[in-house]
Amino acid sequence: MNKPLKLIASAVLSIGALAATATAMAQQAPKPEQLIKWRQSAYQVLAWNAGRIKANVDGQYNKEDVIKAANTIAAIANSGLGALYAPGTETGKGWRETNVKPELFTDPKAGEIAGHFSKEASELARVALLGDLTVVKAQLAKVQGTCKSCHDDFRKKD
Repeated sequence: MNKPLKLIASAVLSIGALAATATAMAQQAPKPEQLIKWRQSAYQVLAWNAGRIKANVDGQYNKEDVIKAANTIAAIANSGLGALYAPGTETGKGWRETNVKPELFTDPKAGEIAGHFSKEASELARVALLGDLTVVKAQLAKVQGTCKSCHDDFRKKD
């Protein structure tokens, strides 16, 4: 079989596997508790990586560590976190009781904040590559500002 035919055959098989996976996932939609766990886990990873960057900008700066953490934050921010806020997850328990306000599911401002978070996280990954401590610190503050904005509006107070 020549190379173009191999590529086409491979693509057809990949599409078939993707369709089968999508069908299986649709038949076995995750339970709300699982979505809440995944959501809580994603935000713990985000917090850990933001802490890694903060430790670097406040102490001994390690460009490679900052790049890794910034890339992780950007990847999670752009991964489709919104899918973890499916109907039925406004209450319930994942690793712990969810503390999201029900308004998050209906207020268009939530989507705007998510868009800002994604944009600022992507910018953090970009400026991390430059290695300028002052710029990274300022951009981390912008990312954290989007987090605070969402928490202020859509997170129940403890």
